[in-house]
Amino acid sequence: MSDIDWLPFWLTLKLSFITTIILLFIGIPLSYYLSYTKHRISALLEAVIALPLVLPPTVLGFYLLLVFNKHGLVGSIWYRIFNKQLVFHFEGIVIASVIYSLPMMIHPLTAGFKSVPKNFIEASWTLGKSKLETLLRIILPNMKASILTGIVLSFAHTVGEFGVVLMVGGNIQGETRVVSIAIYDAVEAVNYSTAHVYAFVLFSLSFLTLLTLYILNRRWSHL
Repeated sequence: MSDIDWLPFWLTLKLSFITTIILLFIGIPLSYYLSYTKHRISALLEAVIALPLVLPPTVLGFYLLLVFNKHGLVGSIWYRIFNKQLVFHFEGIVIASVIYSLPMMIHPLTAGFKSVPKNFIEASWTLGKSKLETLLRIILPNMKASILTGIVLSFAHTVGEFGVVLMVGGNIQGETRVVSIAIYDAVEAVNYSTAHVYAFVLFSLSFLTLLTLYILNRRWSHL
């Protein structure tokens, strides 16, 4: 255990936590729009959001690499503002992770919004509550299981990232070398004992995260 580098675990948890927080703030208004808007553009938006579910991570990572490098559309703006590249830096893999894990947050939240009885919402409006008050006091409290599901799935999905992070961030120690990449490196070096430790800790973390989700959802379903 002495030769185990624990920095990738810290970097993985940091990346997953930041990504999940960003996704929650993006996901609530976006899911609200998708749930209560019947405009044709919502179908197009849903298809774009769901793309990471069907695209190979390397394909998504390749196009993000093109967009994020200092000559790309997004990367060039970032480079002019911060005087450093977006690719091969932690900020780059955060943005890539948000895009990659977006469906993990959007789909549960959208289902949650649709599950709230319409008469609850209409009653709130009848009592003179604004849409924002209705959202905060009526809708969100009645879909807490969906919110928890979105948070847990987004976190767990980001923890297990490999292809997108490798394409956008590379393998830079202390900057973009997350646990999944550390496992790959250990296997490449035929260091199976180190790979086993990394894999087992990652497996345990993912399992406990999902177990917590199912336990809490079962408890809330019986309230």
